[in-house]
Amino acid sequence: MKRQTLESRLLVLVTLGLVAFGLVMVYSATSAPAALARTDPMSYLKKQGVYALIGVALMMLAARFDYRSLRVFAPTLVLSALFLCLAVLVIGTRVNGARRWVEVGPATFQPSELAKLALAVWAAAYLARHPAPRTLKNLWRPIGVLLFAFCVLVIAEPDLGTAIVIVLILAAVLLISGTPMPTLALGSGIVATLGLIAIWFEPYRRTRFFSFLDPWKDPQGAGFQTVQAMISLGSGGPLGVGLGQGVGKVNYLPEAHTDMILAVIGEELGLIGVTAVIAAFAAFAYAGLRVALACNDPFGKRLAAGLVALVCGQAVVNLAAVLGLAPLTGIPLPFISYGGSSLVVALLSVGILLNIAGRNAGTARASVPDRGRRDSRPRAAVAGGR
Repeated sequence: MKRQTLESRLLVLVTLGLVAFGLVMVYSATSAPAALARTDPMSYLKKQGVYALIGVALMMLAARFDYRSLRVFAPTLVLSALFLCLAVLVIGTRVNGARRWVEVGPATFQPSELAKLALAVWAAAYLARHPAPRTLKNLWRPIGVLLFAFCVLVIAEPDLGTAIVIVLILAAVLLISGTPMPTLALGSGIVATLGLIAIWFEPYRRTRFFSFLDPWKDPQGAGFQTVQAMISLGSGGPLGVGLGQGVGKVNYLPEAHTDMILAVIGEELGLIGVTAVIAAFAAFAYAGLRVALACNDPFGKRLAAGLVALVCGQAVVNLAAVLGLAPLTGIPLPFISYGGSSLVVALLSVGILLNIAGRNAGTARASVPDRGRRDSRPRAAVAGGR
């Protein structure tokens, strides 16, 4: 980076703080169950620590790598992601009935995580060269076709939550590119309808959706995970029962170290802990969007918006599910939940965002109404031409 901006410092501080906090919470959520099972209490922490080191190293490299070079690799990235999402359905390791992971030696990789980043890069590159779609016909080809292909492959794993995040990423890039709100609203309505159809025709998704509406109707069955999350959150009160002292993670709360880690935070650190996590992601979104709006490069502006949606969109989906505001989707909480692929891709995304911020430091902020095709010109130049 050429020089650090306030946004860059805030992004680094929030990101590293969340990663460190996540390591603490992963250990808290896994050590007691592992000890009871007479396995290594440090096993999850060691694995997550390795992924954190890899992710931070990639973040530092990406922060120094010219993000504009990614435009050249955008088609290759998106085709590779499509191939891997298809391959995982054939050769992927089945865990809890889902094929989402590919084993590479001692490590596992989730192709759908790469798909999020690849789609953000490709959409930013495409919309930097072409006018923003203004009608559904323009939106359908090629953006809609590619989105449909990714969503079908990801839902087939099955992983509806990642499909939702992919839609949010693309919506953010389209919005900052200048796509009219009526067109975006109509396109979102079509996507939501297709999502409801996917939920209705898959029994386990339909059961999960209706259990969200009333989890206490079947607290020992379909509503068990949501109910246990509510109990854990409620048990913490304002200050929590103390770090490491929660009991929900011990054979009560399913997936406590991944999807439901916020419930562990709520029980052990209380309302203050949950509020701090939400505030951290709000600060990340604020800094990231400031970077996007300040960027005069059309590709950088769109890519920054997509990367902020990649991190914060995923956080919103997870937070809403754990707090009982949305159905459970199996999406981890960025930087905090256990999961190597998610952590590495999120940190890599932050590195790219830092590079965008650094290369645009000191330049004039692009005008917000100038979202469509004129955001590559500094404001002073535009004013001088009038």
